[in-house]
Amino acid sequence: QVQVKESGGGLVQPGGSLNLSCTASDLTFDDSALAWFRQSPGKEREGVAAIGADDSTFAIASVKGRFSVSRDNAKNTVYLHMNNVQPEDTAMYFCALSSRVNNILAMPRDVFFDAWGQGTQVTVSS
Repeated sequence: QVQVKESGGGLVQPGGSLNLSCTASDLTFDDSALAWFRQSPGKEREGVAAIGADDSTFAIASVKGRFSVSRDNAKNTVYLHMNNVQPEDTAMYFCALSSRVNNILAMPRDVFFDAWGQGTQVTVSS
């Protein structure tokens, strides 16, 4: 079973930066798509950003220009670089892996992701 684990969450002030990391034990990591989702209390889970095996990326409109996603296949790790964070970015952030998604043209739906981490909390507050 694939193990996925996020890290790097915490409390950050508005306008600050935070880098989330996610490692996965999948032997086919290099051929997998990775994505970040988030969920805050009372709201549905939403996709934030994704990166394909070909390094194609997508970020939703509300974070585009502030957040970026990257991967390091040598470390089986995907990153979410968060800049100029705002209170509305407060949420539990989840990392997910998919062996079914190929290149990224839009934010893939969560049903296409097979392995999920437990999440890391990001709180943006002064």
